Amino acid sequence: MGPSRTPVTELSGNGKFVYGCDYNPEQWDRTVWEEDVRLMKQAGVNLVAVNIFGWAELESSPGTYSFERLDEILGLLHASGIGVNLGTGTSSTPAWLTTLHPEILPESASGVRAWPGGRQAWCPSSPRYREHALRLVGEVVRRYGAHPAVRLWHVSNELGCHNALCYCDVSAAAFRSWLVARYGSLDALNSAWGTTFWSQRYSAWEQVLPPRTTVSTNNPTQVLDFHRFSSDELLGYYQAEADLLRQHSSIPVTTNFMVTAHIRSQDYWSWAPHMDVIANDHYLDHRLDDPTAELAFAADATRGLSQGQPWLLMEHSTSAVNWQPRNIAKEPGEMLRNSLAHVARGADGLCFFQWRASVQGSEKFHSAMLPHAGTDSRIWREVVELGGILETLAEVAGTTVKAEAALVFSWEAWWAYDQESHPSSDVKYLDQVHGMHKALREAGITVDVVAPGADLSGYKLAVVPGLYLVRDTESAALADYVKNGGTAVVTYFSGIVDENEKVLTGGYPGAFRNLLGIRAEEFYPLPPGQTRALDNGTTASLWTEAMRLEGAEAKLSFAEGHLAGSPAVTRNRHGAGHAWYIGTVLTAAALREVVSEAAAEAGMEALACPEGLEVVVRSGTKHSYLFLINHSADEHKHPARGYELLVGEEVSSAVVVPAGAVRVVRTSNPTPPTGPSTGQKDK
Repeated sequence: MGPSRTPVTELSGNGKFVYGCDYNPEQWDRTVWEEDVRLMKQAGVNLVAVNIFGWAELESSPGTYSFERLDEILGLLHASGIGVNLGTGTSSTPAWLTTLHPEILPESASGVRAWPGGRQAWCPSSPRYREHALRLVGEVVRRYGAHPAVRLWHVSNELGCHNALCYCDVSAAAFRSWLVARYGSLDALNSAWGTTFWSQRYSAWEQVLPPRTTVSTNNPTQVLDFHRFSSDELLGYYQAEADLLRQHSSIPVTTNFMVTAHIRSQDYWSWAPHMDVIANDHYLDHRLDDPTAELAFAADATRGLSQGQPWLLMEHSTSAVNWQPRNIAKEPGEMLRNSLAHVARGADGLCFFQWRASVQGSEKFHSAMLPHAGTDSRIWREVVELGGILETLAEVAGTTVKAEAALVFSWEAWWAYDQESHPSSDVKYLDQVHGMHKALREAGITVDVVAPGADLSGYKLAVVPGLYLVRDTESAALADYVKNGGTAVVTYFSGIVDENEKVLTGGYPGAFRNLLGIRAEEFYPLPPGQTRALDNGTTASLWTEAMRLEGAEAKLSFAEGHLAGSPAVTRNRHGAGHAWYIGTVLTAAALREVVSEAAAEAGMEALACPEGLEVVVRSGTKHSYLFLINHSADEHKHPARGYELLVGEEVSSAVVVPAGAVRVVRTSNPTPPTGPSTGQKDK
């Protein structure tokens, strides 16, 4: 078991929402600091992250420390009643360290050693790096471990964002040690990895390497295990810092996760128990078709990591970022909608990167709370407005989101699913996950995101998108859930391999075949743009399979091609419950319809919300809070009864949500009185 969880509201200093930012005072002259603190107070900021990249500032040469500037900024913040989220400063190596010890620098799979000059220029397995980093952490915690300004310890920063996978010789030795601990013997490793294939059998441990660049394809299980090792290696580093901090300080410890579409290097299910506070960084990703839908999934997944309790949004942006191909500024009101969408889904704190927009460095065009344009700007006015809104919503802090549906999500399955040499490179794990989550959201169903094998007994509906890799205990947990009266929806390319990437034979979908009452013999992926007609008048794309019924009934069938007449979507009675299977890529509308029918069968009223209106409920002991976030250009009216907090008016039967606006209605009941169900239940 990990440490007990610290309520996020304790970090605010007043028991309310956290409102904060990253602050890099080392980038600014001292004359700016007092103005910054004054403006932070004006905006309502109550928690500031400092010393995130402070190593070179604190230790200008080996063993030579200077804390005067950090002392001063902590003193200024504390004098103004602003708390500090104190970074350990170890995220990026100073130039003197990589000059003295270039072996610290990470290597790519093709053996190219990275040069210093960016950030995170260190190998997670490097004992030399750890030695120097922990020495700095020791100096920092001994100086500030009881400082009255410090409310949270921030280990490193976005661990694994750039250096999660290092293939150097030091990493290779650490990987072998990890494998010895996992398998115990070479025979067991050879069996797990299937090394009889292509004459890959190992006869000595020193022959085993990371999955470096080869002339063909890598061993899939070797690749999977290297991902597992790399996640564990970074977690071990986090624990080394956290243990040192806890030796000298009673202040809670965390680091910022990256539950987002473009980072998949850590298995956060294994990390979460070690955090005093679950914190996440999230930025809208305009490389996706629907960035707002991805935000909703990320927020639900972060709440899942926090076991349903409130969590901290450590970073997001007021407007554009700097690292996407096209860094699109947020439109008026969009930042407010994004921020309150996180709050609706369980965040008790909103923090931004960063406070004052940089004027130098690669992030100088990244938005900030205080933009280049200064206080006479739309961004600044919205920042101040958001601070006021969080004050207005103070009573919501500490309440939780309760869902009747669960979505099973796995970083391990993601690593395995998206490997090469699969039936189609056009189908991706996260596409399945996002598609299913979006269908549920648009049906008005809020979901908890849970790990494979989680206890599902409290849910009416469990959806399992693309769980390609599954352990026996995990598939058994789902089967028992359905047998005992639950309803499950499983999608294509699920249950195919075990934890060692070994195909489960006898017909697809392997681990779930008996539960689903079907058997598929072959996959027939389709190229992008090609479709197959279904018997309900809609079409399927990207994926089809030759399936036959073995106890299940067909809900939808293919209407053309060589699979005409064979099932595409099925339903099977298993014990006291039902298990649905979606064996193709449905249109968004058809997927929503199938999910809604399964939810209705499970006893949930899944009525579609108006397009663009996000509906979520947070519930407390006495009141519930209905969040209505209008992402559309149209006004919407939603059934409600209670008191609307943002405009301050009684609501008797319905609340009007203008285009692009947010409304929050306090109700005296744990769920909204009428209208589309949001999948909530009483605490």
